[in-house]
Amino acid sequence: MTAKVINVGIIGQGRSGRDIHGNLLVQLPEHYRIAAVADAIPERQERAKQEYGCKAYATWEEMVESEELDLVVNASPSHQHFPISLELLNRGLHVLCEKPLAKTPEEVDRLIEAAEQNNRVLAVFQQSRYQPAFEKLREVIDSGVLGRIVQIDFSLNNFARRWDWQTLQSNNGGSLMNTGPHPVDQALQLFGEGADPQVLCIMDRANTFGDAEDYVKLIMRGPGKPTIDLEISSTCAFPHEQFNIQGTRGGLHGSSEKLEWKYFAESEAPEQKLTREPLFKSDGTPAYCSEVLPWQTGAWELALPNGKTAFEHMTEKLYLMLYATLVEGKPLEITPQQVRQQLWVMEECRRQNPQIYA
Repeated sequence: MTAKVINVGIIGQGRSGRDIHGNLLVQLPEHYRIAAVADAIPERQERAKQEYGCKAYATWEEMVESEELDLVVNASPSHQHFPISLELLNRGLHVLCEKPLAKTPEEVDRLIEAAEQNNRVLAVFQQSRYQPAFEKLREVIDSGVLGRIVQIDFSLNNFARRWDWQTLQSNNGGSLMNTGPHPVDQALQLFGEGADPQVLCIMDRANTFGDAEDYVKLIMRGPGKPTIDLEISSTCAFPHEQFNIQGTRGGLHGSSEKLEWKYFAESEAPEQKLTREPLFKSDGTPAYCSEVLPWQTGAWELALPNGKTAFEHMTEKLYLMLYATLVEGKPLEITPQQVRQQLWVMEECRRQNPQIYA
């Protein structure tokens, strides 16, 4: 029996619709077929016809009314994600929406309700859940060798000025909504389920030409949870490492390309006990706590088959996961309910920064 090939319509042929979704989908011909695209720019329509051998329309409404589509990829501008996804679901179509899925938790609730009422799948393009470095990082944490995780730092920093539409609040722009969905999603996975985190957020407008923020310092914490320190900055001329994890028996640090960690086993460490009296060296002079721990080390470097980039790997894994949901009925690994918590955190960040989000 021939496996089902999913007919896809893509809304938008910009940096996301073409350079991410279109370029990946053509590499999965046994799973997906680009049947049509919608874009208001005629030149983009013609290019899509040539590159994908598909139909092209000026509006997404024309596309979905004219084509038999199994899935619509919503790669429209950010502020259009919610209203378009809502109407697509109510028209009975499965949807994969680019990030950010919406602006508020209430909008996500409406999308989830529409998906349930129409028995449709609502998926979100949070492909960084499959970042190879993040998957390895989770593996090391889950192994327990680092002990109890005390703090996790995420840094996505550089020095840059930006002046495009994604710098505007009216377009759901700003660093938190543009860059933030990926590290916030990763951070909430490591924070763990059970309760919303306590949030402290400082935002600033520094090098941007728009009215949304381009500096974010976000702290998330909670009882029995690690403290998350997440920073997104366009004013960092000397960027930090992307990941830094502190645990009671060791730590991990590194980037998307390379990770290193070290740890010690309690059974191999020198035996110590609390001493209330002053410490002395063997010659009677004052001493400071000092010991030699039996460190063990580990390392990982990115190595993917067939010359794939990490970005291609992440995107492919998400699409294969979605295929298993649509064709085999397997549950989504990245759910809109999880993304709702992400939008709750972001809404709290905006509430705490009225100087920007009045």
